[in-house]
Amino acid sequence: MTDSLSSLLQEILADAEFCLKQSGSHPNRTAWIRIIQSLQRMGSLELSRLDAKILAATLEDLEQGFAAFQNYTHQRKITVFGSARLEPESPEYRQAQMFAHCISQRGFMVMTGGGGGIMEAGNLGAGLENSFGLNIQLPFEQMANPVIAASDRVINFKYFFSRKLFFVKETDAVVLFPGGFGTQDEAFECLTLMQTGKTKLMPLILVDKTGGRYWKEWDEYVREHLLSRGLISPEDLYLYTLTDDVGDACQQITDFYRIFHSNRYVRELLVLRLNTKLSAQALETLNEEFADILDSGQILQTQALPEEAEEDIAHLPRLVMHFNQRNFGRLWQMVRRINRLHPQHPEHLQMRPNQK
Repeated sequence: MTDSLSSLLQEILADAEFCLKQSGSHPNRTAWIRIIQSLQRMGSLELSRLDAKILAATLEDLEQGFAAFQNYTHQRKITVFGSARLEPESPEYRQAQMFAHCISQRGFMVMTGGGGGIMEAGNLGAGLENSFGLNIQLPFEQMANPVIAASDRVINFKYFFSRKLFFVKETDAVVLFPGGFGTQDEAFECLTLMQTGKTKLMPLILVDKTGGRYWKEWDEYVREHLLSRGLISPEDLYLYTLTDDVGDACQQITDFYRIFHSNRYVRELLVLRLNTKLSAQALETLNEEFADILDSGQILQTQALPEEAEEDIAHLPRLVMHFNQRNFGRLWQMVRRINRLHPQHPEHLQMRPNQK
């Protein structure tokens, strides 16, 4: 970048920062100032042509992702992963199609990688009106499938990392069918994010054909080579579940959001939003069974904290706790326990929180 171009960029960005600082109390004002300041700092670097192209393409990926999902913020979505090479005649393809139809009938949208095989089956089962395809630009085997190819429901990402960002950001459950390296990558990356607390609380379900052993043998590998050597903790096995029944997979997802709604952190506190208030006895049960995952104090039931007052789900009850930031498998167990503690089936299970 020439000195004159660098100076012009810095001038433009400085003007933008000044305007933002004068813009009053817009909820995203602070974030936009940080964005501008980051661009200012990068503008002063001697970026190579390749680095500048990476930055531009990444921003374009983010732009189209945000634009595609901005009108579906409150719609719960399920990500379906699996092989692009499985044919429509395969039992796995039929399972994926049946699952997508089943879960869309329960009010969820379906997101796939937008390609063929299991991805096509997911979009076909859900139907175009309930589908998204997060496609990746590849030189082979990744053309958008015919269900979504001619629609505005396909998003073509240049980079895997930005594509994965939107899969994780937008999804409320991950369902994996048999596949190759890509599917295995998605499985382990999701588990890594869950194990380290870098994603929201949500179900991860591994679905096989009836009587199939693809995921059972994968689970055996995890137990034999990872768990037995102490490379993962026993509680990490609760981060995922296996099934070969489509109805069971759908039920696991709806059950996960039966009482539990969503989670976030407020300062040092973990906040679980609930669809309905727990009884005093249920709260006592949680404190007895999950005291080991707290750094201090107890699990308390409260109203929305002051930092959440402007959210569209501020009316929902909360569980607030000093979670130890380590035992995430146990935290997943606790969510499932919460969903079994209350006999009622509240409404609005499919509404997502406004992400802050």
